[in-house]
Amino acid sequence: MTSRSRHPGGESAGQADPGTASAELLRSEPGARPRALLLSAGLVSAGAVALAAGALMPVIRGGSAGFTAAPLLVVLALAPAAAVLYALVSGRSGLTAGLVFGLTALAPGRLLLDLQLLADGSLAARPELFLADRLLAMPQAGPGLWPLVAGHLLTLVAGAFAAGTARDEAELAGELDGRRRWRLLGPVLGVAGGVGLLLAPIGSGNAYLLAKNAFEGPTVAMAGYLLLAALLPLTVLVAVSSPSAGVGKGGFAGAGLAALAVGVPPVVAGLVVDRLSVAPGSVVVTIAGLALVGLAFTRFDVAEADEAVTGDLAGEARLPGLFWWRLATGGLALLAAGAAAAGALAPVLKANGPTPVPETPARWLLLGAAVVLAVPALFVFVPRLSAFARGIVAATWAGVVLAGAAVLSAALSVTEDKAVDPALFGVDLPVPLPDKVGYSAGAGVTWTFIALVLAALAALAAVITGVVERDDSDEETDETRVSGTVLTPVVAAAVLAIAAFGTPVFGAPGYTAPGLWSNFGAASWGVLGALAVVLGLYALVPRSRPVAAASALAGAALVLGLRAAELPLVGSEYEGSSAGVGFWLALGGAVVTLVAAGMVVAGSRRAG
Repeated sequence: MTSRSRHPGGESAGQADPGTASAELLRSEPGARPRALLLSAGLVSAGAVALAAGALMPVIRGGSAGFTAAPLLVVLALAPAAAVLYALVSGRSGLTAGLVFGLTALAPGRLLLDLQLLADGSLAARPELFLADRLLAMPQAGPGLWPLVAGHLLTLVAGAFAAGTARDEAELAGELDGRRRWRLLGPVLGVAGGVGLLLAPIGSGNAYLLAKNAFEGPTVAMAGYLLLAALLPLTVLVAVSSPSAGVGKGGFAGAGLAALAVGVPPVVAGLVVDRLSVAPGSVVVTIAGLALVGLAFTRFDVAEADEAVTGDLAGEARLPGLFWWRLATGGLALLAAGAAAAGALAPVLKANGPTPVPETPARWLLLGAAVVLAVPALFVFVPRLSAFARGIVAATWAGVVLAGAAVLSAALSVTEDKAVDPALFGVDLPVPLPDKVGYSAGAGVTWTFIALVLAALAALAAVITGVVERDDSDEETDETRVSGTVLTPVVAAAVLAIAAFGTPVFGAPGYTAPGLWSNFGAASWGVLGALAVVLGLYALVPRSRPVAAASALAGAALVLGLRAAELPLVGSEYEGSSAGVGFWLALGGAVVTLVAAGMVVAGSRRAG
C-alpha cells in the first residue's frame, strides 16, 4: 500500500484537489494521537519561547553580542514553532510529527554549542550571543544561557511525544513507494550541510575571536558540531525512508529550520561585524537548510504515467537515471581517491622557520586507502560489474575516513600550539615579537579534507544508485534474500571487527595508538567511523539480495584488510614496531567476512 492508496474512500469533504501542490500539504492525515501531538506542539512552542527569551538576555556576565542579533534570533527561534502549530491546527498530524522529529534530532548538537558558553565562553565563536572586547579568562555564564538550555531540553522532550504519531503514520502509509526519487536529493543536502558544519563557522580578524573548524575548536563545541554534522544527514535519511509523505516532508522542514538556526547567525555576523567575515562553512549550512525547507514543498511521490498532474511541477520532475547515478558514483569515488593520493604525497606540514619538517607515517595508509577505493570505482563504469563494484565503493570509502583522520590528527597535534602573530589580528605590541617558529598545515591537509568530503559524497551516491538499481530492475518480483546460514559467520565477523578496531594494530616504543576505549583523539573518529560503516554493512546483509550482500561483505573485508595494513604501511615507520592484537583480529575478521561472501554466492547459485 502506498500513501496514495491509503484513502480508498476518497478525500474528505472540504479538502482541496489532491492534484495541486497546496492540497498535498494541506490534506488531513490519519494516525494522530491528539493528546500526545498537542503536548508535543506545546513543548516545542515553550522551547521556542525560551530560546527567544535567552536571545534577549546576556549569555555572559558583563558581556554583549557583537551586533544587534536579538530580532534575528527571535525569528529563528519562533519560526519552527509557528510551523508546528500551523500544521497541527490544519490537521496534518504526519507533517506535525515530522517537524518535531527534525527539530528534536538536531537539538542535542545545538545544546552542546550553547553549553560551550558555560564551559568557557571566551573560546566560543558565537558573535550573535557574545563577542569579547577584552581578554577574559573563564567568564561567568549570564542569565540568558539558562533559557537557551531549557529551550533545547524542551524540544528534546517534545520529540518523545511525537514519535508515536510518526510511527503510526508510517504504518498507515504501508510500503515505501519506490518511485519517490525526488526526495533522494535530501541526503545530498544533508551531507553537504554536515560538511559545512565541520568547517570554520566564521572568518575572524579579531584577536578575541579565534575562528576554528570543528576539530580545532574547544572540546564542548567540537562535540556539538560533530554531533550536528552526523545527525543532519541521518535525520534526512530517516525522513527519506518514511513511507508517510507528511512525516518525510516535516522531517526535511524541521531539520532545515534547525540548520538555519545554526548557519544564518554567523553569516549575518560576518556581514555586519567589523573584523569578521563570512566563512564558506556557514554559507553551505544555510543553503542546505533553505533547500531542505524548499524540498518540503515538493511532491515526494512521482505521479503514475497515466495520471495527469496539474498545478505541481515537482510531480513531473525526474532525477537522473541509472547511467548518470553510476557515473556520479564512479566519478566521485575516483576524485576522492585522487584527492587522497594527493593528500598522501603532498607535504602535510610546512615549517615556519629553519626547522626540519617531520613526516606523517599515516600518509602511506591514506595512499593505500586511495588504491582500495579507486580500483572498484573503475568497475562501476562496466555495466555487468557495476552493481557489485558499486556495493564495494559503498564500503571502501570508509578507508579514506580511517586514514584521513589519522593524517589530520597528526597535523593538528603538531600545529595546534604554533605561535600566532598578533599583528594579523590588529593588536599592536610595543615590542616586536621574534620570528614565529613551529609548523603549519601544508597542502596535504587540504587535499585530505577534500578527499574526506568527496568520499562521503561518493558513498551517498552509491547508496542512491543502489535504490535506483532496485527500482529499475526488470525482476520486480524477485525478493530473494540470502540464506540464514550466513548469519553465523556475519555475527562472528562483526565481533572480530569490533575487537580489531578497538585494539592497536601495532606497538612501538614511545608510540601510543589512538583507541576507542582509551586515548581517544582526532584519529579515533576515523577508527570509529570505519567501524560504524563495517557494522552497518553486516547489519544489512540478512535483508539484502545476494549480489548486494556479497558486494557489501567484500567491501567490509577490504576495510578490515586496510586496518591490518597499518602494520606494514604505518608501523614500518617506527623503530622496534611489532604486530599487535588488532592486526591478527583484523586479518581474522577479513577472512571470516570473505567466507561469508563465498557462502552468499554459493547459496544464490544453488537457489538459481
